[in-house]
Amino acid sequence: MTDTLQMAAWQPAPGAPLSVKAVDETTPGENEIAVRNAALAINPADWILQAQPVGDWMQYPMILGNDVAGEVVAIGPGVTRFAVGDRVLGQAVGCWTNTPAKGGFQTRTILDANLASPIPDGMTYTDACVLPLGIGTAACGLFQTDQLGLNHPRIGAGKTGLAVLVWGGASSVGSCAIQLAVAAGYDVVTTASPKNAEALKALGARVVIDYHRCDVVGAVVAAFDGYNLAGAIFTVGETGPCYDAVSRLKGNRTVTSTLPIPEDKPETVTAKQIFGLTLRDNEVGKAIYEEYLPAALRDGNLKPAPAARIVGDGLDALQAALDTQKAGVSAEKIVVTLR
Repeated sequence: MTDTLQMAAWQPAPGAPLSVKAVDETTPGENEIAVRNAALAINPADWILQAQPVGDWMQYPMILGNDVAGEVVAIGPGVTRFAVGDRVLGQAVGCWTNTPAKGGFQTRTILDANLASPIPDGMTYTDACVLPLGIGTAACGLFQTDQLGLNHPRIGAGKTGLAVLVWGGASSVGSCAIQLAVAAGYDVVTTASPKNAEALKALGARVVIDYHRCDVVGAVVAAFDGYNLAGAIFTVGETGPCYDAVSRLKGNRTVTSTLPIPEDKPETVTAKQIFGLTLRDNEVGKAIYEEYLPAALRDGNLKPAPAARIVGDGLDALQAALDTQKAGVSAEKIVVTLR
């Protein structure tokens, strides 16, 4: 990649299309790195925020985008894990913190160093960029003490004898949750379409249940025969069957969810909504991005999932990419390259 004028795809106002224009280059501050982006991935949060803010603290215009991969071009004071020229993936936080320089949808993004990981030479940027927000959200739900509070993942973790329910395993968060839970020593039962079952088993799921089944709740309960529930993470789909199944299981009847908690959930089920940025400010960020992910990616213990689907090149392709993601995808992540 060669140096070019820094450009960004701004979100001018809620409901407006992206607007690509030049932006001033920002120097990374303490514990920050600057990354020249090579690939950007799209999440549902991106088109949701294009339509409307999710909190009254959010200010437009903003630069959307959560998933980036590229090359480190500058490091700030206090950074020891990275050097200029390193290949990295990272979780961009600009749209959540009103910090445009930290938004993903631009040619150069400032990343918090504790939300970035080196990637191995054999991994493409397009593969690497599918991971950050999915990894971060799954990790918050699984490992934070105010969520499920499970054991942290580590290479060679022993079996706990407990099982985790991942509802919606083919989603970005689901694919990451399966791998992280297995790496922490838990068995995993997940739901997905039959066409995605073998891929999810390859990620480590012990049982994959067709969520279309009229008896999906009973099938999930049966899959936990001999196992106590360590907790459940809900990523996508209808909430009712997930909460119903959890209410019938033995163990920790707690659901952490990417969606708001339904008012009619069973009283015996505890539920908590996930905010996928909070690991930045607690021990989970270090446990994932520093202590686990670099070695897991290098050794192939964690694989980029779901698969990248490249839909265009350049910032001008981002609006169509947002529209494609909004229309619905299955077991894939929409990606735009920057050459």
